[in-house]
Amino acid sequence: MKIIVISDTHLPRKARELPEPLVQELSDADLILHAGDWSDWNVYKLLSTYAPVAGVTGNTDPAEIADKLGFSRIVEADGLRIGLVHGHQGSKSTEQNAIQTFAGQQVDAIVYGHSHIPVMHTVDDVLVFNPGSPTDRRFQKQYSFGIMKTHLGKLQAEHVFFDRK
Repeated sequence: MKIIVISDTHLPRKARELPEPLVQELSDADLILHAGDWSDWNVYKLLSTYAPVAGVTGNTDPAEIADKLGFSRIVEADGLRIGLVHGHQGSKSTEQNAIQTFAGQQVDAIVYGHSHIPVMHTVDDVLVFNPGSPTDRRFQKQYSFGIMKTHLGKLQAEHVFFDRK
C-alpha cells in the first residue's frame, strides 16, 4: 500500500496548486494522510480525486474543517495503526505534543505537522514522522512531503524533497 503523507498545504495562500512532484506521486496513491493546516476544504476535495483521504485539523484551519475532521485520529492502513495529529495543541514542543496525543494507545506510527520541519525517527519502537510542507518550506532548504509503504505488516517511510519552479 502506498500512502502519501502531507501537512501544512496552506492552499491557496502559499501556493495556487499542488506542486508537480506531489501530483506525480498522488497518481498511484492508495491513501492520503494530511496532518492539518489545509486552509480550505477544497484541498480535501482535490486530494480525494486521487485516493481516499484521512486528515485532521490544524491551527489555521476554519471551523468547517474542524467540524468535519477533528484534531486527532488513528487511521488503520493494511493492519497498521497510524496516529494523525497536527501537533499544535499542548504546552510542549510540536513533536512532544504529537506523541503525548497518543500516549497509552497502540500505534505503529505518529504523523504530525505544524512545524514544517521534516522529521523521521523512532521513539519506543513507534515511527515519528513529520512530512514538512509541500508549499511553505519556511526555513527549510527544500519543500517536502512523505511516502509511506506497507508490506507484510511493516511500515517504511521516506521524505521527498524538491525545489519549486
